[in-house]
Amino acid sequence: MKKLLLATGLIIIFVGVFIFYNKLYYPSLPKVNMSKKEVIEIVNNSDKEIAKLSSENGNEWYIIHERNTAAADKIIKEMLNQNDWVFKQKDGSGLFFEKQGENLIVSTQKWTADYMLVKILTNSFTKELHS
Repeated sequence: MKKLLLATGLIIIFVGVFIFYNKLYYPSLPKVNMSKKEVIEIVNNSDKEIAKLSSENGNEWYIIHERNTAAADKIIKEMLNQNDWVFKQKDGSGLFFEKQGENLIVSTQKWTADYMLVKILTNSFTKELHS
């Protein structure tokens, strides 16, 4: 009986450590081909306030380690202002920018209490970053 309890306890501990180490308790990621653990490592190892996750289908994915939505919006505005995008308005979780007649839409999504996902919805910004 003691061996069964010990084996069961060890299995429970092993599963718990596995779940914690791989960040499986975090919510799923939308359309980002990375593990939750990789995403957390990227943002925690970044020296910037906003860290790039990936580029997929002409969209750029970023993550911000910030609890406050207004502070996250400020970080996004500062990043885009450096590339001459002018903030026009906010509607819900969308931030709208304009530059030389082109529009840029940025959507934000709270991933966990501590992290905000950012999706930039245009090819214009992507071309500019890589040129």
